[in-house]
Amino acid sequence: MTTLNDYFQNYLTNASATNKTEIAAVINVIDTITTVGKEITELLRKGALADIHGEAGAENVQGEQQKKLDVIANDLLLDALTANKYCAGVASEELDDATAANDSGELLVLFDPLDGSSNIDINMPTGTIFSILPYHNQGQSVSNNDFLQKGTDQLAAGYLLYGSSAMLAFTLSEILDINNDGVVMFSLNPSSGEFELVKKNIAIEENTKEYAINASNYRHWLPPMQQYIDEILAGSTGPRGKNFNTRWVAAMVGDVHRILCRGGIFLYPKDTKDPSKAGKLRLMYEANPMSLLIERAGGASTDAINRIMDYAPTDIHQRVAVVLGAKNEVLHVKHLHNL
Repeated sequence: MTTLNDYFQNYLTNASATNKTEIAAVINVIDTITTVGKEITELLRKGALADIHGEAGAENVQGEQQKKLDVIANDLLLDALTANKYCAGVASEELDDATAANDSGELLVLFDPLDGSSNIDINMPTGTIFSILPYHNQGQSVSNNDFLQKGTDQLAAGYLLYGSSAMLAFTLSEILDINNDGVVMFSLNPSSGEFELVKKNIAIEENTKEYAINASNYRHWLPPMQQYIDEILAGSTGPRGKNFNTRWVAAMVGDVHRILCRGGIFLYPKDTKDPSKAGKLRLMYEANPMSLLIERAGGASTDAINRIMDYAPTDIHQRVAVVLGAKNEVLHVKHLHNL
């Protein structure tokens, strides 16, 4: 099997002199993240025996109660990435502001240390999501504003899924993807402790009969989203003319992983519970990196109308509505919102 290290070495061998330095930096950062992912995997395997269950007793910048492993995972990633010579700065979903690392670094890293942390105590899937951006002010200390780049500027993005097996999925930007591998997926071999390649050039079918949404919020959705779900629930006798299945993992990383493996659509729409919030999910830590993965696999990602990766961010903790996955299904949602 091809290990992650073998894959990266082969990649560097094929890289030209013009982009070899940038590719080497991105690869090194991804390797750092996956090393931490192995530590988190081991903690999750021990579960309650490692004293990782329960609340940490504090709130994060989002006003959410932190789980113990939220804090542990955040600290592990923060320590590892700030020590990486290529990393100029780090921004975490759990922290108010960005953390400066190495002024001479050429990359910025954003991460959600433990997506789906409400699943920890019940042994359900969780994950780490990451996004890598270029740094344009080398020699200066990083500020929050340095991270306010469009999703289209991402050099790479991916996630680690901690489930029945630990999985790594990532993609490089089209400019850096010299092998044209698109989205690649690795599985952690517990015997060797190495991530091994299981799939590349992952492609999402344009049509689907599977969707993921938190239906308990139905009464708070905007009318076009209610109409979309009503059409789906009508099944083969309704306007869509086919039956759908619903799947909901309660962790974006798990739902996106399923879409990459077998197709589907994931929706976390805007609702009226808090009119001041454009959505639930974070643009920089969740929506942008997952959008890059989905689009590189042939899917689409919008806020129900606009392409997510075209957003010009105004805050590192900005929220956004998310509709991503099978292209034709995402376009149908957009059509309903444009009526």
